[in-house]
Amino acid sequence: MTTDEPTSTDNPTTDEPTRDEPTTTRRPEPGEPIRARSLPVTRADLRRYADASGDHNPIHLSDEAARELGLPGVVAHGMLTSALAIGVVAEWAGGADRVVATSIRFAGPVVVPADAPALLEVAGTVRKVAADGSTADVALTVTCGGAKVFGKAIVTVALDGADRAI
Repeated sequence: MTTDEPTSTDNPTTDEPTRDEPTTTRRPEPGEPIRARSLPVTRADLRRYADASGDHNPIHLSDEAARELGLPGVVAHGMLTSALAIGVVAEWAGGADRVVATSIRFAGPVVVPADAPALLEVAGTVRKVAADGSTADVALTVTCGGAKVFGKAIVTVALDGADRAI
């Protein structure tokens, strides 16, 4: 998977969009892709997430513990992986407050090496748009090291003009 080439609205040093990057201010069409992203995940990220979430399961922090359970090494927290992938859709939609529903099935772990970040590759395609134009379902494809991370993953977002109050 490749990411978009930098444009004048991209920050080439971080691959992060700048504030003036367009979001979904128009009605998207089914089949339309969202901007693909490569997101690094480091062991330091896992430690920070463990501290913030209270999830100190050793498979997320210790190679030895992960291997004892048959994993190839330390693996990222599922909720962290989900949040990162959902964030790509939220950014495209104009903000986290536009995410109205998610449905994610995991297919495999994100193994995070000690000496380099794992790269979470996130791409998405608009699957459907509500008849009234209020929401869109985005199907995500998420991989790491060429292996599927999510089986089926759908993120539903409110579109411009839709009431975002829940």
